[in-house]
Amino acid sequence: MKKILLPTDFSDNAWNAITYALQLYKNVKCNFILLNTYTPIVYQVEFMQSSEPQFQLMETIKETSKKRLQELVEKIEAEFPNPNHQFTTISSFNTLTGEISELYEGNVMDLIIMGTKGASGVKEVLFGSNTMHVLNNAKCPVIAIPSDFDFEKPHELLFPSDYEIDFKDQHLQPLLDIANLYNIRVNIMHVHYGEALTKRQETNRQKLEAKFKGIAHLFHNIKNKNIPEAITEFQIKTRINLLVMINNKHSFFENLFFKSNIKHIGFHLNVPFMVIPSQL
Repeated sequence: MKKILLPTDFSDNAWNAITYALQLYKNVKCNFILLNTYTPIVYQVEFMQSSEPQFQLMETIKETSKKRLQELVEKIEAEFPNPNHQFTTISSFNTLTGEISELYEGNVMDLIIMGTKGASGVKEVLFGSNTMHVLNNAKCPVIAIPSDFDFEKPHELLFPSDYEIDFKDQHLQPLLDIANLYNIRVNIMHVHYGEALTKRQETNRQKLEAKFKGIAHLFHNIKNKNIPEAITEFQIKTRINLLVMINNKHSFFENLFFKSNIKHIGFHLNVPFMVIPSQL
């Protein structure tokens, strides 16, 4: 049974991500774990010192979180009844990233699906700070769903790569699972400035080709573009509806994307975005 964590702050954006997850895996047996984390608005040492009003406040927040999670499960079961799906809820006094790290260590989930912004999301910002932290730090794959993206079956998947990663089965399995589930085409894109592939890159590219045997795929070489520009142009021409990347933090490609160009690409990225950690 697939174990999928669905963080929620009860915003419309979080609900949109939940409905995407339910529809993406509607034919797969899943345990969906609905997670709500909460911390005081002002998180100070003094707050943790026991006093009756503070304790009562925390109990109120805790009970509200649990109640809203249960209401959310009831809403899901009413709107998306599915015998393949079961639900558990977690209400936690913790930061989102802290709780996700602890849950991963406890083998609670193998995939996270979440919205790109929180309840106070600003339209000009693609990823809320919580989402960015999760994308960069999670030790399992994460799919971030744009707030205005209505579910559609994946049909064209874009997988940019610099071929610097020694591809292992665990890197590609999340991608292959979706490709097989929906019989979609994988577009593997390499962006460069005219340099020939190194021996290592060529070896990794050949590994990739072998692993995609039996799945519809195309290799694309894009010259003299920066990565966000190449992704944006490809989206327009091919109408992809899923972007997948491996977050190899030691790779020039991923560092460039996450550190320098996330805002640049953000204005054009309007499809679900799966990030697979390189260390799995």
